Amino acid sequence: MLLFIGKIVLLYFITIIIIRSMGKSAFAQLTAHDLAGIFFVITLATGPVVTENLVYTVTGLVVVGIVHIGFSRLMLFNGLNRIFVGKPTIVIKHGKFVRKNLKRSQFTLSELLSEVREKGYPDISLIDYAIIEPNGGISIVPQQSIAPVTPKQLEIETSYHGLPIAVIIEGKIQQQNLQLINKNEQWLRQELADAGYPDRRQIFYAAVRDDDYSLIIDTGKGSMGEG
Repeated sequence: MLLFIGKIVLLYFITIIIIRSMGKSAFAQLTAHDLAGIFFVITLATGPVVTENLVYTVTGLVVVGIVHIGFSRLMLFNGLNRIFVGKPTIVIKHGKFVRKNLKRSQFTLSELLSEVREKGYPDISLIDYAIIEPNGGISIVPQQSIAPVTPKQLEIETSYHGLPIAVIIEGKIQQQNLQLINKNEQWLRQELADAGYPDRRQIFYAAVRDDDYSLIIDTGKGSMGEG
């Protein structure tokens, strides 16, 4: 049994290292070869621990769960996090490609161009920074000249409209969300009745704004009301 557990732990870490070495592109968009590579790595890794013994199977599942939880906790340490998870990689800086970083991330130029186009930046000269995150996603910081203008920059005063908190989803009252706004089911039923919806089962979605407790009601039949 100890040999079996040791085998599971060893293969778990080897699998992480191999998938990690495939590069961030494997996480950003699963191409045919990425998917095939990950599938074969996982299949080969689990092959030696597959067993018809129920006790061994349950033990294996428990061990993987414990190792995964422990591994997640270890990732809180920056040193281990950089080794196993990675760190952000700058691939465009001030409108120019950083070729060595792009090569290290194992992103092809066409893949990168496709990603930035999808985010609405077909002209890389307008990008201040493009960063490949550890999970394979791409963050883009545009040049200030094309960055969205904020109300603060225009010296326009804005007002808070309140966060809609869902209180009914598909006819079911969300008790926890009612507690968030310090209201109870009786209050909600009264508000719904006043708004002309005495039967909550007819409501597909209802939310309460946390600033003025106004209701947003959608019956799911093409009609939405606010009161």
